[in-house]
Amino acid sequence: MAPQDRPSTGPTTPATGDEDGAASNRHPVDDHGMIGDLRTAALVSGAGSIDWFCCPRFDSPSVFGGLLDPDGGHWSIRPVGSTRSRQLYMPDSNVLVTRFMDDAGVVEVQDFMPLLRAHDPDHVQRIVRRVVAVRRTADMVMALHPRFDYGRAEHRVERDGDAVVWRTDELVLRLEGSVAVELDDRGDVAARFSLGPGEEAHLVLEVGGEAGGRGSPDGALELLRGTVAFWQRWIGGSTYRGRWRDTVNRSALTLKMLTHEPSGAIIAAPTASLPEEMGGERNWDYRYVWIRDAAFSLYALLRLGFTDEAGAFMRWLTDRFADGDDFEEGPLRVCYTIDGESTCGEVELDHWAGHGGSRPVRIRNDAGRQLQLDIYGELIDSIYLFDKHGAGISHDSWTDLLRLVDWLREHWDQDDEGIWEVRAPRQPHTFSRLMCWVAMERTMRIARRRGLPGDITTWAATRDEIYACIMDEGWNEERGAFVQTLGGEQLDASLLLLPMVKFVSPTDPRFLSTLEAVERTLVTDALVFRYDQDRDVDGIEGVEGTFTMCSFWHVEALTRVGQLAEARLALEKMFTYANPVGLYAEEIGVAGQALGNFPQAFTHLGLISAAINLDLALGP
Repeated sequence: MAPQDRPSTGPTTPATGDEDGAASNRHPVDDHGMIGDLRTAALVSGAGSIDWFCCPRFDSPSVFGGLLDPDGGHWSIRPVGSTRSRQLYMPDSNVLVTRFMDDAGVVEVQDFMPLLRAHDPDHVQRIVRRVVAVRRTADMVMALHPRFDYGRAEHRVERDGDAVVWRTDELVLRLEGSVAVELDDRGDVAARFSLGPGEEAHLVLEVGGEAGGRGSPDGALELLRGTVAFWQRWIGGSTYRGRWRDTVNRSALTLKMLTHEPSGAIIAAPTASLPEEMGGERNWDYRYVWIRDAAFSLYALLRLGFTDEAGAFMRWLTDRFADGDDFEEGPLRVCYTIDGESTCGEVELDHWAGHGGSRPVRIRNDAGRQLQLDIYGELIDSIYLFDKHGAGISHDSWTDLLRLVDWLREHWDQDDEGIWEVRAPRQPHTFSRLMCWVAMERTMRIARRRGLPGDITTWAATRDEIYACIMDEGWNEERGAFVQTLGGEQLDASLLLLPMVKFVSPTDPRFLSTLEAVERTLVTDALVFRYDQDRDVDGIEGVEGTFTMCSFWHVEALTRVGQLAEARLALEKMFTYANPVGLYAEEIGVAGQALGNFPQAFTHLGLISAAINLDLALGP
């Protein structure tokens, strides 16, 4: 059949949703599981609706954007009528199962993005949805409403036999399966179908839309088995056998899903513009790679035995500092696209309502133009860890590293935006100085251990100068704590890392006093704020929730000072803030609600590190 032009699905007035109940403002952020294929990911709500999907990559425009607008696009499958639902992952995999239950029985929707082997050059991107009537006759309703390019792009739609194909200038999608579907004038698809006990149906949405042939029951089941086997083989390579194995494995599987396998990059989160404050303006695009995450990512991967992933990410990182001469703020950017390009050029999507009415909805991220000196320490610490536990640093990488260190020796004492990416005037951040100290100290360690050439005497002099600066100006005698800025008064949870990066002993009275001050001011239950919320710190209106990564840093700090019972209780409490399938948002409100982008790699990295180190401290 020839293509039919359909009305544009460009900017629209926010709708109230439709009868399938998929308008995702009804679905909290943490009422979602994630599926992925190491190229991109999709979020599936507990109501059976895919509310977020960008393709073919994490940072591509969205096709389903219902998380950010009721008419942003979704794909829902659910039983007719009212049911309870629960989600789980198939054991040791990233195949998500949404179980709908009522007095009549149980029906499952099994969602996954097929992966059959690592680094597959013939990979075809698909979302497969398998519906199984486990113990009932199931009357099901399905609705697929694509909204291309964040709802801004027109599309054409056509029938190809029983399949439906959507086309834009940039993308082709194809839907086929065992269910007959109806197509309306807007290019949306709907279906109603019934399954007897033990019967199943299959729907496959393919990016590219040309191959077809996998919508049959045999084809979908083959993809399911192959994908489960892929994930089980991968997590079987973990060396962690400790107390919290299931929880750590889920964080590792989540981290792996946030990896872009073709490049080796690990993104911060698969989502954009989910609010740090409901109804507020703290809404940022996190579908990029932050240099800051490098040390934590590599540390977690290496500690779990995943050296291949660590090596791939290291190659991506070294490419960044090999060609970083064109950025006016220094040789490194704060964050990069998957391709290593700038993330700058924020755009506000005025036609979208925002999650829970939180506006503006932003895509891209201007943090990429900030100066954040801490990233040099985090990068060089990751290189040190890889050189120690991985394959070792190459001559070319060492040469590039020396160039970074030379630049940092001349600029470590500049004011900057700091680790929290404040959009306020630059300040002399203590944590930035701390990580500059790490950069010098780790470079010296690498050179001495490997016998590599370098000016160790000069590095040592700079290291010692930074140390004195932090001890003299980063310490506030009145507060009895290290503080956020030199000569300032503000507490900052990032300074919980002082003993973890080996700047001070965990038993140093100054650190013990800092820990006590942070606990008095920033800790509530097991949750930890980044900094005092009653002060104007970041130049942005409103307040935010607690920062989940900082809560795991607190667990590590308690572990290192020997407060093991307190550390274990705090860790177990943090586990209760995960969503039902073990995923964490960037932030947690004091009432336990998920805030910010979801799921966040930084948080899952922190969980892995905290659990491993506490396990070691507790002993067998």
